[in-house]
Amino acid sequence: MLQAVQNEIYLCLERLGWERAQFSVERPRKNTFGHVSSNVALTLAKQLKRRPLDIANDIAAELEGKIKGLEKIEIVAPGFINFTFSPEYFQAYIPRIRKEKEDFQKSNSGKGKKVQVEFVSANPTGPLTIGHGRQAVLGDTISRILEWHDFDVTREYYFNDAGRQIRMLGLSVLARYNELMGMELDIPEGGYEGEYIIDIAADFRKKHGDLKTENDLELFINFASNAIFITIRDTLKRLGIEHDVYFNEKDLYKQGKIKEVLAVLGEKAYTYEEDGATWFKATEFGADKDRVLVKNTGEPTYRLPDIAYHREKIRRGFDLIIDIFGADHHATYPDVKSALEAMGFDTSSIRVLLHQFVTLTRNGEMVKMSTRKANFVTLDELMDLVGTDVVRYFYIMRNMDSHLNFDLALAQKQTDENPVFYLQYAHARICNILLHSSEKGIKDYEDADLTLLKEPELIALMDVMLEFKDIMDLCKKSLEPMHLANYLYRLATAFHKFYSVHRVVSENIELSKARLQLIDAVKIILANGLKILGVSAPERM
Repeated sequence: MLQAVQNEIYLCLERLGWERAQFSVERPRKNTFGHVSSNVALTLAKQLKRRPLDIANDIAAELEGKIKGLEKIEIVAPGFINFTFSPEYFQAYIPRIRKEKEDFQKSNSGKGKKVQVEFVSANPTGPLTIGHGRQAVLGDTISRILEWHDFDVTREYYFNDAGRQIRMLGLSVLARYNELMGMELDIPEGGYEGEYIIDIAADFRKKHGDLKTENDLELFINFASNAIFITIRDTLKRLGIEHDVYFNEKDLYKQGKIKEVLAVLGEKAYTYEEDGATWFKATEFGADKDRVLVKNTGEPTYRLPDIAYHREKIRRGFDLIIDIFGADHHATYPDVKSALEAMGFDTSSIRVLLHQFVTLTRNGEMVKMSTRKANFVTLDELMDLVGTDVVRYFYIMRNMDSHLNFDLALAQKQTDENPVFYLQYAHARICNILLHSSEKGIKDYEDADLTLLKEPELIALMDVMLEFKDIMDLCKKSLEPMHLANYLYRLATAFHKFYSVHRVVSENIELSKARLQLIDAVKIILANGLKILGVSAPERM
């Protein structure tokens, strides 16, 4: 609907001999302003040196009869043009929705394009936390949105199995192993102290016996990181998430990619040595100071393998590379892109999305949950409390730029206050009505007269239904799943409002048939949207 109006306005401007202007075409907040509104006359006023109202009247006259299904055009001061569509326009979509089902308004705009989405990529040093959970759900839902648009999506996890943190993991397990052998506990400074380390040490002892020492540190590191990786993978699978590729940081070292990056940057004179360290000239790319790539100890900083990894991403031929990071990465990714550009790579295909952090609350108060996994709450514990559907929806019902207060009290409610229950109940209620319509004497409603669907609540419901494509286009452009979550809530609200005023099945058989077709179409769109969000659409509750 929005695209059709916009296209016709562009053609109208050409016919009138006016230059194409930047203008908005959107759905007005109040239905008294029609179904679509545009500010095109206001944006043209300065260019044409005319009153917006006069421009709007000329455009309205030129558009008369040009837009399919349009019932009327109204001009509102100071120059907005409002478009109202006919009931027949909306009614015509119901058979199409019911025929196309999960393919209704599905896009192929991404056909032939390869996208890599990297998300989670947590260090294999402990279980996934509630913070990792937000990134996991964002990454998977964005992947689903892109797949709906027919992109070829690769979900990727960058497995940080090298560096200081992974060494600390091995030393921490060794310390707990020694404790099990009767020695004094000696956790290294900066080591890991959660009880999951004790579990890993016990499992290690069962497999490898009692005679291991620090000489076997690599064995401890590999055993611990593999054990944690399995836990991470199982947690994600429980959340409905499976990655296509796990890229190991160690491979960058084994294959000489780290040395290659240093060599290329050195050849192009973008590195220098100072105080025994190797520095990247980040200031030449707008940074406030240069960055250390290799410390004076000979140990690379985390920026260096990140640069090498992203060089490999670009070489793999993706049309779009999406990185999803926590807000704490805001100072890191510009250096990675600068280094890639210094090596001669085009970074325009890389899009970085940063999300804010998560706080568990109950009725506005911060919640401190006891856990045997150290001083954090695991994603598994959260799923145990509220279920995977609620976890997935709550993580994406706010803009990723906003801090997320995850309200446990709300999440555990099975009432209309809980948005997940509200959505799923709308779907289940429709399923129940359709199931029991035959008990009311209506066994078939394929011959329904859809012109009977004229009440304001029905038109409002059908109007929201037809927003689906616009919302999915917005999700693709913004890579922000929140828009779909909010849309489904509005769709459920429009259905509940209609249902509170009108009976679906009544003594009027013909009207009942029309309304049954309508709610069947609503069910399809609800189910399609919930599937994209990775949330189940139950048939009964």
